[in-house]
Amino acid sequence: MTLLQVEGLGISFGGLRAVNDVGFSASAGEIVSVIGPNGAGKTTLFNMISGVYLPDRGRVMLDGQDVTRFEPHLLARMGMTRTFQNLQIFQDMTVLENVIVGFHLAERGHLLADLLALPGTKRRSAEVREKAMALLTRVRLDKAAEQVAGNLSYGALKRLEIVRALAMSPRVLLLDEPAAGCNAVETEEIDAFIAELAATGIGILLVEHDMKMVMRISNHIVVLDHGEKIAEGKPDEVSRNPEVISAYLGTVDAEQDEQDEEDEKEATHAVG
Repeated sequence: MTLLQVEGLGISFGGLRAVNDVGFSASAGEIVSVIGPNGAGKTTLFNMISGVYLPDRGRVMLDGQDVTRFEPHLLARMGMTRTFQNLQIFQDMTVLENVIVGFHLAERGHLLADLLALPGTKRRSAEVREKAMALLTRVRLDKAAEQVAGNLSYGALKRLEIVRALAMSPRVLLLDEPAAGCNAVETEEIDAFIAELAATGIGILLVEHDMKMVMRISNHIVVLDHGEKIAEGKPDEVSRNPEVISAYLGTVDAEQDEQDEEDEKEATHAVG
């Protein structure tokens, strides 16, 4: 079942076309990765899909409904949540409190009942706390529940941000570089968790630079370069695509040229 349908999305900034005519779909339980060199338009695409940016053209369909002009909080209530490349964690709150915030954003409680601390409110708070602890247990953060979030390692904070997004019971989850800045062990933990989430039926849209991780867990890959979709398909198909190879080899060659120049300067200085 198709949960997310992206059709011909495009946006320009000051006359510069950042993303042009990009489309793809994501089904329940599927991991779709969006990859490309730096500046390819990946995060801009994410921002349009999640309601942060309003596209100039194209549309976003969530479970058959056009949600192109919906704001992020409305999309979250409808079942689309996301994480960000830069952590959006409440550093001074506890780990548990960060997850509980996610539940409170999702629930439709009565303000008066909350202010009066009625029995129903206390019962609901206890239930939310129990659910939050269950989510933390899934990522092995339950023992850190009462710690201040700012004291966690970077990898743990990445897992916490994913858990908070899960508190809103998403059907589609957008993950923007969930393994960025993580070491090898933390990356393995995160990609195993993502695969586990997809197995529960959540549609996953992933932006990630770790190609080993992308190739390992993705069902489908969309490749962007300079805002254009240049390829899409299964991991083995994408890895053999000449346009994809050219886009990435160009980046590698440029980096190698810079390194060669540095090596030459060091050698000249040593001789002098």
